[in-house]
Amino acid sequence: MIKKIAVEQLQLGMYVHDLNCGWLDHGFIRNRFSLKSEGTLERIRQLGIRELYIDTEFGLDVEEALTETEVTEALEEDLAEVAQDGGAEEREIPLGVERTQAKRIHGEAAHIVAGLMNEAKLGKLLDLEQARATVGEMTASIHRNQDAMLALSRIRRVGRYHYEHSVNLAILMICLARSLGLERQVVEEVGLGGLLHDIGKVMIPARILNKPGRLTDQEFTLMRSHVDQGRRILSRIEGISPIAMAITAEHHERIDGSGYPERKPGASISRFGKMAAIVDVYDAMSAERVYHKGVEPHQALRKLLEWRHHLDPELVQQFIRCVGIYPIGTLVRLRSGRLGVVIESGREDLFKPVIRVVMDANRRQFLSVSDLDLSRLSNASEERILGAELPKTWGIDPQELLMLPS
Repeated sequence: MIKKIAVEQLQLGMYVHDLNCGWLDHGFIRNRFSLKSEGTLERIRQLGIRELYIDTEFGLDVEEALTETEVTEALEEDLAEVAQDGGAEEREIPLGVERTQAKRIHGEAAHIVAGLMNEAKLGKLLDLEQARATVGEMTASIHRNQDAMLALSRIRRVGRYHYEHSVNLAILMICLARSLGLERQVVEEVGLGGLLHDIGKVMIPARILNKPGRLTDQEFTLMRSHVDQGRRILSRIEGISPIAMAITAEHHERIDGSGYPERKPGASISRFGKMAAIVDVYDAMSAERVYHKGVEPHQALRKLLEWRHHLDPELVQQFIRCVGIYPIGTLVRLRSGRLGVVIESGREDLFKPVIRVVMDANRRQFLSVSDLDLSRLSNASEERILGAELPKTWGIDPQELLMLPS
């Protein structure tokens, strides 16, 4: 049985099922292993982990500990409570109309990030004129209909993680900043910070960035140095925004002091650094990489709530309201037994998004694709979302459905 315990309860003879620290880079080759040495136990404690999961089938038990199922049920209740106060802003124009513009801007942003990374790697002074212009366009697109950009942030291509992650961070940071009511100029600086936050990774050898196995202590230290490298690169740019610098310097800091590079406590971390920490963890968790299996967006939000001791809890809640309890790209099961992918967030109620229906789960048969706006159903309708599903279980590709015409 899988159970969640406090790190103080961890002891030799237990079987670690999940270190539960996706919010923190660590040097373990895997999350699951039998705990056999004091050295490993001490290393786990030093990481700043507060809670983790054990498998009592393969090791010692903690009788009073909550099961994984009980933890998940409690987190789902917390998510539902957070979502009660949320609803997407009214769109200026329909999703289908904005999609063409958003796709162009997204492509330009990825191209610009690739160019900036190449220039930084060659030691050149970065020219941010094009980046600023594109962030301005990105902000305008999100203002018109943020769902178009959010859908594109779900598209993942092999070998392009570092470029796409930076673009996605910019998109999500702009959405979060807007939802917080920040001024347009500040929102755009936040977006620029998102594009640039990982620029220091160009100085890390690819063999370390993409290594599928455990990093050595030396490699681990080198990987973490990308934050300082990023600050050094940006500090050479005349007039660089303090907001962009804060996002680059603090996106791996954690409010409980368990982050890096400076192990800052919450009071010392800027609001923008706290925002970046949340968005960076969310997008990184959702991505499929050589050394990491991506999780579904709804599950990623659940994890953000679980890690509220490490991330700013109020900003986590605002981020959930911003992207929706079932973010765009989530496969959901409806009360009718149908399956569909969320393509637009709920206008007035986060529990009532627009669903692209694709399958009858009871018969396991594909249906003709159709869009269902749960907010427009009659009061007599009992149709609603029962929960999120794993796409691989059903052979459904959410990315493919997101790109179909609305």
